[in-house]
Amino acid sequence: MSVNPVNAKDAMARMCLPLGQAGGYSAIIDARSEDEFALDHLPDAVNWPSLNNEQRIVIGTLYKQTGPFEAKKKGAGLVAANIARHIEQHVIDLPKDWQPLVYCWRGGKRSGSLALILGQIGFKVAIIEGGYKAFRSELVKAIPPLAERLQWRVICGPTGSGKTRLLHCLQAQGAQVLDLEGLAKHRSSVLGFMPGEQQPSQKKFDTLIWDALRKMDPSKPVYVESESRKVGNLAVPESLIVAVRSGQCYRLELSDEERVKLLLEDYEFFVKDPSLFANRLDALVAIRGKQLVETWQSHIEQGHIDIVVRELLTLHYDPTYFASMKRNFSQIENAKVLKASSRSIDCLTSIAQELALA
Repeated sequence: MSVNPVNAKDAMARMCLPLGQAGGYSAIIDARSEDEFALDHLPDAVNWPSLNNEQRIVIGTLYKQTGPFEAKKKGAGLVAANIARHIEQHVIDLPKDWQPLVYCWRGGKRSGSLALILGQIGFKVAIIEGGYKAFRSELVKAIPPLAERLQWRVICGPTGSGKTRLLHCLQAQGAQVLDLEGLAKHRSSVLGFMPGEQQPSQKKFDTLIWDALRKMDPSKPVYVESESRKVGNLAVPESLIVAVRSGQCYRLELSDEERVKLLLEDYEFFVKDPSLFANRLDALVAIRGKQLVETWQSHIEQGHIDIVVRELLTLHYDPTYFASMKRNFSQIENAKVLKASSRSIDCLTSIAQELALA
């Protein structure tokens, strides 16, 4: 039998190696339930529940009603059956040198049971001491030094100027990019939700950020948008905000006409469903007043969405954005201007190529 307890920090260090590479893990196995796994999990982990969602409820209820002894007996039978199924489905064809990392919530019974069986088969198994909870604690501590070691290049510019498109073009050119809006599944404004897309949990968002930062090369710049402290309902780690806001700034400029067209393209779902757009504007009543919002909603009802988008830019987003930039980004006054003649990918790719070569 070979089961090796490892602390979360050491496990995270080995996770920096690709799965299957010498010194790395062959697989990362989360023994928690499906709902726990969905809330957050280690990068690249697969879910082999020792108890599934329904079974956890059954055992928890039994524990409260009849006590731990009866609950443990019932739980042991369910766990044994589940582990047997995982072995049949996933393990039978694996080679002897397969080396998994296993964890559950606190590194206790659920992951311990799975690790014990795998170890008795003959696999070399690592199990995280303290489980996901310990990993989460180390992750929170790891983000500040990761953020501080990187060379941040901040793409600034008002709403609709094409910042996200430029980030994607930079990524296509091989540049390092941190797309916070992509990770958060939100476009970072009151209208920025993505239909059909649910934002991840805060813990999952933090894990996605850590996973992205740990893979960055400190010798090369990292491009990021000039985000606020929140992206939708999710908070960007404060240490990351501080590091980014001290970075070198680039100001992307695009004409108002092109900005309106860009937003109508990026928010096409509002064009297809004007009532959705009108209803979302209710969130601006407290800031812009009921009369102005009702005027915008009337324009939308009449099919003049472009008028509303233009006024949202000039009356709502732009004044707030420029005030925020001056207040929060220390190098904004020295920002290099990136003049985009159009919103086209070709134009933004040309700018990205210049930046990538700089």
